[in-house]
Amino acid sequence: MPFIKIYIHIVFSTRNRIPYLNTSELRVKVWKHIKENASKKNIYLDMVNGYSDHCHCLISLSSNQNIEKVVQLMKGESSFWINKNQLTKEKFAWQDEYFAVSVSESMVESVKSYIKNQEIHHKKKSFEDEYLEFIEKYNFK
Repeated sequence: MPFIKIYIHIVFSTRNRIPYLNTSELRVKVWKHIKENASKKNIYLDMVNGYSDHCHCLISLSSNQNIEKVVQLMKGESSFWINKNQLTKEKFAWQDEYFAVSVSESMVESVKSYIKNQEIHHKKKSFEDEYLEFIEKYNFK
């Protein structure tokens, strides 16, 4: 059995950044569901949180997983579940694109804290500003 610990910080937004997840009660439901579904699919989701128009996840990949498939499973199933349960007024969808960056073991607690404090963070900074910071910080072109 291989011993693997590869942490990835994933961020994905709602389609067209529409603030579908506009109440903290709705967000709690959605994050809880994403966490439960990930567990059923053997995805180690350490932390999930976000704001009205996006989601942050900290996952650890196992030897038989890849980022694209894990993100597809989390986004696809959660949007299906949100629509099936009519949790939003309009049809819900996640945007196709996403960010994924590796996280060193020494930074895991810092990233978890950042994800945990999304509500507070986004009272001061928009997702658009956060998005631009990610592009610059991680040198995405």
